[in-house]
Parts: sequence; structure tokens; C-alpha cells
Amino acid sequence: MPSVTVRNVPDEVHRALRVRAAQRGRSAEAEIRDILKNAVQPEGRLKLGSLLAGIGHKINLSDDEFSIFEQSRDETPAKPVDFE
Repeated sequence: MPSVTVRNVPDEVHRALRVRAAQRGRSAEAEIRDILKNAVQPEGRLKLGSLLAGIGHKINLSDDEFSIFEQSRDETPAKPVDFE
């Protein structure tokens, strides 16, 4: 798993981070991981699959119509890119 080093964190930010972590009963490192995760992957984010399913529901796509997509799907494995 990758790691990240953050330099030059102001003392008051570091102190507030340690207090926040202690209030939640976890380490400062665990608190930082949680803060970063919530910043880049917010809980209410819309995922592509959910978006596409919503579009299908809006246009009342039936199971028969959906099966057309399944039948026409190209399942041939992709070839690796060759840069030579």
C-alpha cells in the first residue's frame, strides 16, 4: 500500500488533528486516512453504474430491450498495447 509524507504542517493544524483523532478514539494516522478518503471519495458521490442504471429506468428500458445490449456486447479480450 502506498504511503504519503506531508511536510510543513503548521503546529496548530497538527495539534487539532491529534485532538480530533483522540475524540474519535483512533490514531492521528487513522484520522488522516479517513479525512483523505472522505475528501476524494465523498459518501454521496454518484457512481457510473448507478448513473447508467438510472438513465435506463428513466427511459423505461425493458428486460427485452436490455438483453439486446447483452447480445451485442463484444466479449473478445482486449489486446495489450504494444509501443514498439
